Amino acid sequence: MGKNIAQKISIALIATLIGVAFMYFDIGRFLTLDYIKSSQLQFQELYQANRLAVIGGFTALYITVTALSLPGAAVLTLASGAFFGLTIGTLVASVASTIGATLACFVARTLLRDWVQGKFGEKLKTINEGVDREGGFYLFTVRLIPVFPFFVINLVMGLTSMRLSTFFWVSQIGMLPATFVFVNAGKELAKIDSLSGILSPTLIISFVILGIFPITVKKIMQYVRPRFAPEKAGEK
Repeated sequence: MGKNIAQKISIALIATLIGVAFMYFDIGRFLTLDYIKSSQLQFQELYQANRLAVIGGFTALYITVTALSLPGAAVLTLASGAFFGLTIGTLVASVASTIGATLACFVARTLLRDWVQGKFGEKLKTINEGVDREGGFYLFTVRLIPVFPFFVINLVMGLTSMRLSTFFWVSQIGMLPATFVFVNAGKELAKIDSLSGILSPTLIISFVILGIFPITVKKIMQYVRPRFAPEKAGEK
């Protein structure tokens, strides 16, 4: 019991200190599209000089922002495309977002689960039964169809009985398509240097994909879900 309390206090303290530092140093000012555009050339020069260090620093920032549910994850996904290009940008954003999401899930489970279980036990039981019944497919669906904000899914799943290992790999696969689309949009945004650049065909296609992606996935899941539904009693 004492070890569990010490763990909770340590995690809460670390999260609080990082959150205070985030606000004190106004790190949020770096997580804007305007800043991405204005710093693109300097960042690319730094990246060419020391690629591994820049990727490592960017990944650490992305993981921290995501793990603490701080604002800026979407902008960082766009930034990964603007700074690293489509292939490396997708890899960096995908890995960092999944690690950060899993840490957010872990923090929510460690700090909030007991309290929520005691206060909303019956409601949480219903959610847990749904997760147990559908397994990772439930998380896979909500990852593909962004009905709820990214950080909300991380926190809510932390209150369920889903294993962190399952949460990690399902999130990795489920978030990959949207990550790819966002990184591609960021790559194209980085090329805009005039008003005419806004009308570039590739950028327009990127935003069209962003718009139709949730609808397309929803239709696909409506077709696929019945084939994964558990068989009724007596059916073979």
